[in-house]
Amino acid sequence: MILYTSMPLEVVLEGVNEEREPYLEVWAGGVKMQVEPIAPGAGRVVRLLQCSLDDYLNPSYNPGSIIQYNKP
Repeated sequence: MILYTSMPLEVVLEGVNEEREPYLEVWAGGVKMQVEPIAPGAGRVVRLLQCSLDDYLNPSYNPGSIIQYNKP
């Protein structure tokens, strides 16, 4: 892989070796999604796992969006 960038390599690779919390699979609004927990009951959407096609157009379910959920 070749990466062309004007940024220093240290900035590009910052945090690559840090361990992350495991992703959770949760239901929110009738949609099963994979989230990265950021606080108790809140998470950042990683991807949608089980939903209707219309849910992909919902801006509140975009990857990176913050959602509220009940712990599984």
